[in-house]
Parts: sequence; structure tokens; C-alpha cells
Amino acid sequence: MDVDAAHEAGRKAGYEAGYKKGYDEGLQVGLEAKTLPEPSGPKSQSESPPPSLSLYDRLGGVYSIATVIDDFIDRVMTDPRLNANPKVDEAHHRVPPAGFKYLVTEMLCWAAGGPQKYTGRAMKESHQHLMITAAEWEAFLDDLQQTLDKFAVPEAEQAEIKAIIGSTRTDIVV
Repeated sequence: MDVDAAHEAGRKAGYEAGYKKGYDEGLQVGLEAKTLPEPSGPKSQSESPPPSLSLYDRLGGVYSIATVIDDFIDRVMTDPRLNANPKVDEAHHRVPPAGFKYLVTEMLCWAAGGPQKYTGRAMKESHQHLMITAAEWEAFLDDLQQTLDKFAVPEAEQAEIKAIIGSTRTDIVV
């Protein structure tokens, strides 16, 4: 293993450990919020239940989400099933991965209820010219599933992430 590869492997291991720590802390906050002791005395009819945690909070916040997106975009950028489309392959070589990761992280944080605001272009505008097929969309979803499994994202949160991503399909697939 050369020095650059060793450095990259160490960086990834550090990110994964950071994700796990952030996710565990976010999960702990969620569990504590769900197990608050019941107040004593009669409940009034006007009391509402405590608000549930957002997907953003349950995922551990921006650092945890960014770590997952880092792995996911690395998969997407090198997936031969996606790069078989010459327009996608060209885009993967034209767009700097760091910027792509930033925008995807920003978008997922925003859509998951975080404080970030998505500043990228609309999905249709940024993907229409790529002529992405249904088979390529399925490959993209497979990459997503591999990443979610790698980080042991719970099923409920996976379903919410997939719903967010699925909501963009009609703007992306031809």
C-alpha cells in the first residue's frame, strides 16, 4: 500500500469512527427523549405529546450525514453501471467530488429537517441532460443501500432517506 492509499484508508477509518460516534450520540439523545418520565398528576386534554426528533437528529446531525454521503458519492462516482452512460461518466469527471458531496450533504440535511438550506440547482435542471435510465436509477439506489448497510443505518431511517431520494426520481430519470 502506498503512502497516499494508507492516508486515504486512515482518513476513511477516522470518518467512519466519527460517524459511529455521532450516530450513537444522536441515537442516545433520541432514546432519552422517548423515555422521559411521565409527569405526575392528571393530563389536560390540551397537552400535546412532545415533538419527535427529526430524521436529521436521529441520523446524528451534519457530521454523521456528511460521513455517509462521503462514502455514497465515492460509490456513485466510480460505479461502472452508472459510468456506462457517457453523459454521466463525463459529469463524474467534470464535477469535483468534494463539491458534489457538499451539495448532496446539504440537500439531505435540509430535507431531513436540519438547519441547512439547499443551495444547489433543481434536480431536473441538474440531471435532465444526463439522460439517466431506470436501470441507472436502480444502480444508484443499490449504491445507496450498500452505504446505508455499511453504516448500519436503522430500517426506519433508511425508509425515510429512500422516500426523500425517491421523491426526486421523476425529475432525474428519463
